[in-house]
Amino acid sequence: MSSNASSTLHLNRTPILDRRFQLRGLRTLFIIPHSLHSIRIESRKLQHDVVATKADVLFKSPTTSRTSGTDKNNNSLNLSETTRNTNNNMGSEGCAAASDSRKPRFLCLHGFRTSGLILKTQLGKWPESVLKNFDLDFLDGPFPAQGKSEVEGIFDPPYHEWFQFNKEFSEYTNFDECLEFIEDYMIKNGPFDGLLGFSQGAILSAALPGLQAKGLALTKVPKIKFLIIIGGAKFKSPTVAENAYSSPIQIPSLHFLGETDFLKPYGLELLENCVDPTVIHHPKGHTIPRLDEKGLETIMSFIETIQKRLDEKEEQQ
Repeated sequence: MSSNASSTLHLNRTPILDRRFQLRGLRTLFIIPHSLHSIRIESRKLQHDVVATKADVLFKSPTTSRTSGTDKNNNSLNLSETTRNTNNNMGSEGCAAASDSRKPRFLCLHGFRTSGLILKTQLGKWPESVLKNFDLDFLDGPFPAQGKSEVEGIFDPPYHEWFQFNKEFSEYTNFDECLEFIEDYMIKNGPFDGLLGFSQGAILSAALPGLQAKGLALTKVPKIKFLIIIGGAKFKSPTVAENAYSSPIQIPSLHFLGETDFLKPYGLELLENCVDPTVIHHPKGHTIPRLDEKGLETIMSFIETIQKRLDEKEEQQ
């Protein structure tokens, strides 16, 4: 991230868990057509352009034993990179935030077997004119990667995951522990206005507003107001899906859909559950894309919308 970036970026590392994870029944299976498996790593540009491979989209995972016991009393290390910004306008895109406006705070959830630092690096390809409008907090998943990360050799370890799952992505291990971990962090470091997620983090982020509305997650923190979903999809578990998507997602949401992303059909299904979605289409695969002119215009409009809503809510309080 450029030293001139005016957004507040926080990186939070979870400690190494004391308990060992035991791998049982190592399997690698997919539920999507074989023709969609050949996802290329986009490495022709800078290393930062490489953000995921097919393993990052949650449809490939070893089945592991249930593990709990994450130390929630000391679960993060704050490494704030805050710089003073003398220009409080939104830039030439025409989004004019008042000089005393509070930036929307987003908790950022990374992809499968990556990390908060990796997600921060991936978002670094977005221009400062976008990033300066957010207060972004990057959190590592509660569990160390329980298998090979396909970003090895591209991004440095450690790698983390939010929960584990079976080959059909219909049963989850440590899911409740994951929800508790996120809520605990939000209690200690919030409040947060929204969630930003990529891949596994995007699937999780998109489900949390519905689970929160049902009183099944994030019950001790303020309601989630905004979503940014990059390469997202829906949970396959009937129980989780019923609780997460039984009511439409009412809050403003921004969705990134890649033309060659094999999660795109599932991302379109997610859109059907959203009342107020904004969509950015891009020609890439399962990745965090650079913003072209149209994408930049769209995201700046979304920023203007959520900033206006945030300002209105602040005035009412």
